[in-house]
Amino acid sequence: MGLQLYQKNLLEKLKESLGAVLPIIGIVLVLCFSIAPIPNSVLMTFVVGAVLLIIGMMFFTLGAEMAMTPMGERIGTKLTNTRKISVVIVLCFILGFIITISEPDLQVLAEQVPSIPNYTLIIAVATGVGIFLVAAVLRMLFGIPLAHMLLVLYPIIFILASIVSQDFLTVAFDSGGVTTGPMTVPFIMALGIGFSAVRSDKHAENDSFGLVALCSVGPILAVLLLGLLYHPEESGYEQTMIVKTDNSVEMWQLFQEGLPYYMKEMLISLLPIILFFFIFQIVSLHLHKKTLVKIIIGIIYTYIGLVLFLTGVNVGFMPAGNYLGQVIAGLSYPWIIVPIGMLIGYFIVKAEPAVYVLTEQVEELTSGAISAKAMGMSLSIGVALSLGLAMVRVLTGISILWFLLPGYAVALGLTFFVPKIFTAIAFDSGGVASGPMTATFLLPFSMGACEALGGNVVTDAFGVVAMVAMTPLITIQILGLIYQIQEQMKEKQAAKDYTSIKVCIENLDNVDNQEVIEL
Repeated sequence: MGLQLYQKNLLEKLKESLGAVLPIIGIVLVLCFSIAPIPNSVLMTFVVGAVLLIIGMMFFTLGAEMAMTPMGERIGTKLTNTRKISVVIVLCFILGFIITISEPDLQVLAEQVPSIPNYTLIIAVATGVGIFLVAAVLRMLFGIPLAHMLLVLYPIIFILASIVSQDFLTVAFDSGGVTTGPMTVPFIMALGIGFSAVRSDKHAENDSFGLVALCSVGPILAVLLLGLLYHPEESGYEQTMIVKTDNSVEMWQLFQEGLPYYMKEMLISLLPIILFFFIFQIVSLHLHKKTLVKIIIGIIYTYIGLVLFLTGVNVGFMPAGNYLGQVIAGLSYPWIIVPIGMLIGYFIVKAEPAVYVLTEQVEELTSGAISAKAMGMSLSIGVALSLGLAMVRVLTGISILWFLLPGYAVALGLTFFVPKIFTAIAFDSGGVASGPMTATFLLPFSMGACEALGGNVVTDAFGVVAMVAMTPLITIQILGLIYQIQEQMKEKQAAKDYTSIKVCIENLDNVDNQEVIEL
C-alpha cells in the first residue's frame, strides 16, 4: 500500500515537472530550428539536460514535501516552545550560517570576485544570513511588521550601493538570490511556518512568511560592506566555457563528469541540515519511528532530485543559454531579444524547484484564499518583465540602479496599501524566483547576448538575478491589491444584501396578520 502511494505521488510530481519544463524545451527548440541555429552537440546536450531536470524536479518536490518541510516546521515549533530567547537566537544563527556556508551557488559567487578572498566572502555572506535569520525569527516572535523592517533596510542598501564600485554593484545584488537556493528555501520557509504555528493571534498567519525576504537582505549588505572595505576595482566573472562534442559518447562523458561533482556538492550541502535535525531529534524532538523513516526517505528523494536537477541545468542548459543569447543578439534585428527574453522568463520561473514549494505552502496556509495558480501567474508575469528589462540593459548599457531604485521604491510603496501577508509573500518570492534556472540559463543567455553586442559583461549582463528577484515584489503585491479590492466588494455586497433582508423583515412586521393570510 505504501509503495503504491509513493508511485502515485511520483507520477503526480512527474506531471507537474513536465508541465513546468516542456514549455521551455518547446521555446528553445522553436528558436533553434528557426532564427537561432546552434550546434547539434549543444542542442543534444540541452535535451539530455532537460530530461535530467524533469526527473530531478519530480524527486525534489516529493522529497521537499516528505522531509524538508516537516523538518523545518518541527524545529521551528520546538524552538518556539522552549520560551528561551537566547537559545532561539544562538540556534537560528548557527542554522542560518551552516545552511549558507554549504550552499553550492555561494562557492561559485566567491570565485567571481577576485578582489576579495573566497573564504572572506563566504564567511561574510553566511554571517549576514545567520544574523538576518535571527532578525526574521525575532520579528515573528514579537509581531514586528515586516514592512517596517524593509523600509529601514532597503534605503541603507541603496545608500551603500551609491558608494561602491559600479563593476561590483551587480555582484552584491545578485548575491541575495544566489544564497537562497532550492535546498535552503523549503527548509527556511517551513521553519517560519513552525514558528508561527504556536502563536494563536490573528497576525500569526501573516508573520509565517518573510524569512526568505530578510535572509536575502543579509548577503546584499554583507557584500556591499566588503566592497567598501576592499575597494574592488574589478569584479570579473569567468565566462562560460562551452565544450563542443563530436559524438554521443563524448557528450555523455560531460554528464558523467558532472554527476559525481554534484553528488559531492549536494552531500556537502545537505549534510549540515541533516546533522542539525538529527541532533535536535535526539535532544528534543523524539519523533516516532514511522515519521522518522518517512523523513529519511524524503531526504534521499531530495538528494537524488537536486543532483539530477543541477547536473541537467549546469551541463545541459548553460551552454544552450549562452549560444542562444549570442545568436539572437547577433541578428540584424537584435531588439527581438527583448520579447524573446520575456517569453522565456514567463515560462522558466515555473521550472524553479523552490517556486513550487512556495506556491503550495501559500495555498495551504491561506486555505486556498491565495491559490497556487494565481501565485504562479503573478510570478511568471514578474519574471517576464524582469527579463525584458534585463535585455534592454544588455542592448543599451543602462546602469542597473536606474531599474532597481524605482523598482524597489514602488515595491516598498505598495507595502502601505496591501494586506501584510502579501507583502511577506512578495518579498519571499523574490529570493525564491531567482534560483538555479536563473543562474544557469538566463544569466548565460544575457552573457552571450552581451558578448555578441560587444558590451561590458560585468556591468550590462550581470544583475539578471537581481532583476528577477525584484519584479515579483511588485506583481505579487498587485495581486494583493486585486485580492483586497475583491474582498471589499464582497463585503459591500454582503452588507447590501443584509440591509435588503432587514428591510424586508421590518416591512413584514408591519403587515397585518390577516393580510399575510390573504397573500
